[in-house]
Parts: sequence; C-alpha cells; structure tokens
Amino acid sequence: MEQKEIKSLQAFAAKIRIAALDAIHSIGQGHVGGAFSIADVLAVLYGREMKVNPADPNWADRDKLVVSKGHAGPAVYGTLALMGFFPYEELKTLNQGGTRLPSHCDRNKTPGVDVTTGSLGQGTSQAVGVALGDKIKGRSSRTFLIVGDGESEEGQCWEAFAFASAKKLGNLVVFIDWNKRQLDGTLEEVLPMGDYVKKMEAFGFDTVMVDGGDVEAIAAALERTRAGGEKPYAIILDTIKGHGVKEIEETRMNHSLPVNDEKYARWTAELRANLAEWEA
Repeated sequence: MEQKEIKSLQAFAAKIRIAALDAIHSIGQGHVGGAFSIADVLAVLYGREMKVNPADPNWADRDKLVVSKGHAGPAVYGTLALMGFFPYEELKTLNQGGTRLPSHCDRNKTPGVDVTTGSLGQGTSQAVGVALGDKIKGRSSRTFLIVGDGESEEGQCWEAFAFASAKKLGNLVVFIDWNKRQLDGTLEEVLPMGDYVKKMEAFGFDTVMVDGGDVEAIAAALERTRAGGEKPYAIILDTIKGHGVKEIEETRMNHSLPVNDEKYARWTAELRANLAEWEA
C-alpha cells in the first residue's frame, strides 16, 4: 500500500470514531469502548475491501457485513453515514423515538445494515447462513463477520465456526475483536479464551493475528482472503477497547460510558487532532 492510501484509511477510521461519538453524545451515554475498537477494521472494509453501493443498499451481489456485537452499532452507523447510506445528521437521532438507528443494529430500519444483531452469538450463525446462501447461489460476494471476544464465550459461536469449516465457506471472513475486556471486567477475569489463533485453526480456519489498530496490517491480511478456496478465514484483531482516545483506553470499565458535553469536547478534540495529522 502507498503511504497516501494508508493515511486516507487512518483518516477514515478517525472520522468513524468522531461520528460514533457524535451519535452517542446525542443521547448522553453509549457503547464507546467496543465501537472505537472496530473503527479501523470498518475503515478498511468500507474504504478498500467491500463491494457495496450506497445508492442501492440491497444490491444482491454486494458484500455483506455482520457485526455480531451489535451494541457497536454507533461505529457501524457512523461508517454508513460517511459512506452516504443516509444523512450524517441522522446520527443525532441514535436510539430515540422514531429513529432508523436503534441501540443495536437492525436491518429492517437502517439502510446498509445487512443483519439484525445484538443477542450475542447469534450473528455468527447468521453470517454463516448468509455466506452459505451466496455460495449456493453462485454469487461472487463475500461475507465479513465481526465478533467480540467476550461474545466468543457463547457456545453458538463455535457451532457456527465448525459449520462454516464443514461447508468450506471460503467466502467468509471472521474478525474477532480481541480487545480483552467485556461488560463485567477483563476477559481473563470473566472467562479466559486461550489462544484464538490455535482455536480457529483447530476449527479449520485459515487464521492470522494482526494489530487491529493498524489499517495497513488489516488490509494486508484481507488481501490473502480474496483467493477464496475451501477454508473460511479468521483474522484476530489485537485491539485496545476505546482505541483512539487515551482517556477512554485507560478507563477500566469502558464498555459503556456517559458522554457529557465536557467529555465530548475533550475527546473530539483529540480525535480531530489525529485526523488533521493524517489529512495533512
């Protein structure tokens, strides 16, 4: 990748974080930590990798994204708004009466959302079903799945992974957001999951681990998934919950946070400073 493209993707990730914060600030509280940890992968997917058409969100041959950790919806909504699926100002209606942007992702409400998620674990099975359906129909489209590390404690995830491998879904790419924290504490405190690379390889996935805050590394990992083949792919994202704002990163319980005017101004200023650097 050329440095110009890397900077463009870094800037896109910063804009996604700003957009997610704009949305969360409008209601005063929300899932900042888990939204911020997937901003970089969203930037690479929508800025470089996925076939989508904002003018036709239901285009049959599009690539699909399933964010199984549906509470990270503000990051998804921010990305879709920046891509032109709906007006940016609509972000300020997050989780309010009559909104098209509910707290968790909902395909029946939000243009560009492919699967309704939020009940943790279920998005894995849905993504596998979408990938299998496209394979049966002979489509060239791919399915991308983002799963939280706390969410991966659900047995349903591993049933879905076993099925994906058995059906040789080379059109499926699974991202595990290994940010090491969940609602009630750290992953190690609640339920240690061991070595994700070895686990996914044992389940039959072509697997790599990358720095989930490095857009160049994510893009490089995705390039190898384009070959398809008979194995589904897994990319373990070594991330920091709340990545992008130091204060949020260092807040121990940052799954959901209040965002008042003062915090919003301080955090947005830090994000905009980074954005200015990457847009220079």
